[in-house]
Amino acid sequence: MAKEIGTRCIHLEEEGSNHYGAISFPIYQTATFAHPGVGQSTGYDYSRVQNPTREQLEKVVASLENGIDALALSSGMAAITLMMELFSPGDHLIVDADLYGGSVRLFEQISKKNGISFTSIDCCCEEIEGHIRENTKAIYIETPTNPMMHVTDIAKTAEIAKRHGLLLLVDNTFLSPYFQNPLELGANLVIHSGTKFLGGHNDALAGFLVTNRKELSERLRFLYKTTGAVLSPFDSWLILRGIKTLGVRMERAQENAMAIAEWLKGQKMVTDVIYPGLAEHPGYEVMKRQARGFGAMLTFRVESREFALAILEKVKLIQYAESLGGVETLITYPTTQTHADVPKELREKNGITESTLRMSVGIEDVKDLLDELERVFEDIKKEMKH
Repeated sequence: MAKEIGTRCIHLEEEGSNHYGAISFPIYQTATFAHPGVGQSTGYDYSRVQNPTREQLEKVVASLENGIDALALSSGMAAITLMMELFSPGDHLIVDADLYGGSVRLFEQISKKNGISFTSIDCCCEEIEGHIRENTKAIYIETPTNPMMHVTDIAKTAEIAKRHGLLLLVDNTFLSPYFQNPLELGANLVIHSGTKFLGGHNDALAGFLVTNRKELSERLRFLYKTTGAVLSPFDSWLILRGIKTLGVRMERAQENAMAIAEWLKGQKMVTDVIYPGLAEHPGYEVMKRQARGFGAMLTFRVESREFALAILEKVKLIQYAESLGGVETLITYPTTQTHADVPKELREKNGITESTLRMSVGIEDVKDLLDELERVFEDIKKEMKH
């Protein structure tokens, strides 16, 4: 069986013909399973513990991330919430200052209530070791970050974590396992919002935790069946279906993102274009070392709040919506969407201003996307003149 990741998106090595030759893995839409006899099991007893469709998906995601186990959950936030059950009251985590707003909300409103403390720093460029305490248990990063696209050196951070006996937890949603594999660089646990690039069609919620450590797998499996936020059989099938086209989608979306980033750089009304595929991005060289691509996410700032809001009002082909990673190109306003629950002073400290926009670039024909942006910018300029 071929080993290349594009093929592994479609074929799992141990695939057999025990499903009547079905090319599409079946949906086992059942909550429970009959026992052949007393003390006997088919290997499946109750779908909260395991289901064949979800198990197949977990095997595929574990393979793509080069892990020994993957757990499929009902959303990305369910995955992070389960991850936090690894920690106890009194524990301390170092987390990146620029994180998805939902993660910040969870840490601030739930985890702190449960006795866990946090230190937020720019892990891409601040000295981490000076923030490690006796009770520090883990370092949590996104790379690139959401939405400011900061790039953290995973291997370097992993060395620090290992030296101090800490876990390194990496949210890999923005690049997907097709472009980046944090476990190979020393991370202990990888997090995905499977809703995004893995699913790829904006039609299912999912989350994943992937590890290459047996003791973490065993602990997480116990917590998983105990807390119960598992992925349903049908949604597992939807994500399986989405992963089959992950490679071609990521390649096409990345090409489109680079073209849009270059176009935005040429617009006078745009003050910043933040895309790690641009040579001037501070994390460009690190990305080339640790990833196989630059992804389809980009952030840009325009000269005023009014210009940003006008863009959101005028886009048509590009849709004004929260989320990312689907075949459709979406534009998001972090201030009122993804980071609405982050205090304004913290948002602005991290660079999220009222003129900041985030794009998840899809797989449409790039000419149509550029024509759309050209039309929108020209319409706004004309209105401003009047």
